[in-house]
Amino acid sequence: MIQKTTFNPLTTIQSAQNTAMKDKTPAEMTQTFGDFLQNALNSVQSQEKNAQVLTDKYMVGQADISQVMIASSQAELSLQLTSQVRNKVVEAYQEIMRMQL
Repeated sequence: MIQKTTFNPLTTIQSAQNTAMKDKTPAEMTQTFGDFLQNALNSVQSQEKNAQVLTDKYMVGQADISQVMIASSQAELSLQLTSQVRNKVVEAYQEIMRMQL
């Protein structure tokens, strides 16, 4: 049985884009971006917990292997996406620090 998959960070991106650019100060935009990052990290954490719960259920015979594999793949992809975004942010920060004033 395959369950419907959702990816929360994309929903968060869309809602952040709708509200972040409308008449906000830089401080407010920074706070909104910080909230966006926190929500994305919480989503990754919840997907990892879900994969662990399904793995535990599979061990006692209460879950199907396909559910476990799908949840594990989702958690893995979310973690890879998070680390790639982090790498790009660090790279952008380093580039800004190299700029001449």
